[in-house]
Amino acid sequence: MAEPLGHTRHIGEDRAMVTFSLQAQPTAAADWTDLARRAEEIGFAALYVADHPGACASPFVALAAAAAVTSRLRLGSYVSNAGVREPILLAADVATLDVVSGGRAVLGLGAGHTPAEWAAVGKQRPGVRGRVDHCIEVAERTRAILAGDGLTKPRPVQEPVPLLIGGGNTRLLAWAAEHADLIGLSGLGRTLPDGHSHTTRWAIDQIDAQVGLCGDKPTEALVQRFLITDDAARSYAEWAIEMEEKEADLAAGPFVFAGTQDEIIAKLRDVERRWGITRFAVRLPAIDAIPGILAAY
Repeated sequence: MAEPLGHTRHIGEDRAMVTFSLQAQPTAAADWTDLARRAEEIGFAALYVADHPGACASPFVALAAAAAVTSRLRLGSYVSNAGVREPILLAADVATLDVVSGGRAVLGLGAGHTPAEWAAVGKQRPGVRGRVDHCIEVAERTRAILAGDGLTKPRPVQEPVPLLIGGGNTRLLAWAAEHADLIGLSGLGRTLPDGHSHTTRWAIDQIDAQVGLCGDKPTEALVQRFLITDDAARSYAEWAIEMEEKEADLAAGPFVFAGTQDEIIAKLRDVERRWGITRFAVRLPAIDAIPGILAAY
């Protein structure tokens, strides 16, 4: 059985706390199961799979395969588009994953920003308010089904299955602060014309506002860039131009990391002191660095 979703790993009695999750995609069977085993051995708290129907792997199939070769990792979509997932089908997928993993599933939901996904199921993407309303409705209905309202089999092992809400909308974060078990922050804003990319909201005051809306709820930052380098300043300067953000904001915020191992550890501690964020979801480029960070923390 996995640790409770709100649990944060303590590294030393008087040190800051840190937990890492891994977001990845399967490419081949052996590679995927090897990655799941390795993530568990390293000490990752969870393995997440993105959910963009038509553009990536099915998260629940991939996570079931990972469940078969692990025993502790939590497993969840990060995050499912509430606009294209029917609650009864979503609940069945999550309940099945919870059964085959021995109680390690996470229900990850977001409002759904990608227009092509809505179009693929014959729907027109609503405006922001409509998407947030629908996400809250799907979250509430899916949780009710998982609790026994309309789903007789399979019954999930966990009661309740933990809910992770990912997003940055003010109203969605406020709702998640009351009802979710974990909030995933990406600091991403308006969807760009390509339908996939976003503007960023990584200014310090914007991060302050997002974290403030989360209240005391555990939060996890989705790290968009992670680079071990002897020239952190150059990386932050290049990213600032690319992302149209201030270099100082990127160097302080929780969404991009660059530097030596010691510099990254120092930044993790600064982020914890300022925002109380001790959970980070990283992608594959970061995996080789995490064992050293955990060992040295």
